[in-house]
Amino acid sequence: MNNQNSRLPQLDGGIFLTDGGIETTLIFQDGFDLPFFAAFPLLRTGRGLDALRRYYRRYASIALERGVGFVLESATWRASADWGALLGYSASELAAANRDALELLHDLRRELATERTPMVVSGCVGPRGDGYRPGAVMTPAAAQAYHAAQIRVFAEARADLATAITMTTSAEAIGIVRAARAEGLPVVISFTVETDGQLPSGETLPEAVAAVDGETDGAAEYFMINCAHPSHFAGVFAAASDAGWVRRIRGIRANASTCSHAELDEATALDSGDPIELGQWYRSLRGRFHQLSVLGGCCGTDHRHIERICDACLAEELERAS
Repeated sequence: MNNQNSRLPQLDGGIFLTDGGIETTLIFQDGFDLPFFAAFPLLRTGRGLDALRRYYRRYASIALERGVGFVLESATWRASADWGALLGYSASELAAANRDALELLHDLRRELATERTPMVVSGCVGPRGDGYRPGAVMTPAAAQAYHAAQIRVFAEARADLATAITMTTSAEAIGIVRAARAEGLPVVISFTVETDGQLPSGETLPEAVAAVDGETDGAAEYFMINCAHPSHFAGVFAAASDAGWVRRIRGIRANASTCSHAELDEATALDSGDPIELGQWYRSLRGRFHQLSVLGGCCGTDHRHIERICDACLAEELERAS
């Protein structure tokens, strides 16, 4: 069903960390103004590049210290045509930004990766619309046509995979999987959910996973959940137990806050939650669903949360092995 030639090491079951909430960190901790929540324009300036390098190295050091893998996720969540146009980028400038984002990650991997800490370079694809609301739902064909240009650049820039983050509908996810398959690029889909565990489109997680797999012959390498607190979807996992759709979910990038998307949209201050508590949520989920191997954060999380998540899950792993 899945691309057998992808050789993604995170599929082998060991822990692979990734980063936290890149945009919230850059805005609230590093003091950057990011119009439309877009981080990729920082690639244009020396100060921005330095900040991105520091950001990735901070997280990679956690993986290096603990001897686990690491997924380098590009700062391109907003680097698609509609958002690029709003930010004044031409098509060629946008393609260059996507290439530059991937080259930064290749440079970091050459510098930092070790045998104990393999690193994977992922091209991040964001939703065409808002990450919290589905808006006008595209057909899969329209989504494929829209996302094809960015995914083609990722393939040309030698990304190991594309990861579609904060997907609000199965239709857009289907289009992205088809676009990646056309380029021969492994692809991962990460859905976001509301406090009731359903996608903003109203689809349930099992419905969304089944729709994407059914319309693409299971071409996605795996699925993830991001931009939601674990308390929003843990009950859906528990109720499903050994259902096939649960086994297809191999990664979590949770929010630090338990707030809803609507509440986060209106918030004027960053809610960083409790890193220790968040780590325990991950430990509990991984204790029941051992396939969860890609562990990171989303809005409000930073290196403190990823440290706690990693340590909690390593402790659970040791306990399970003893």
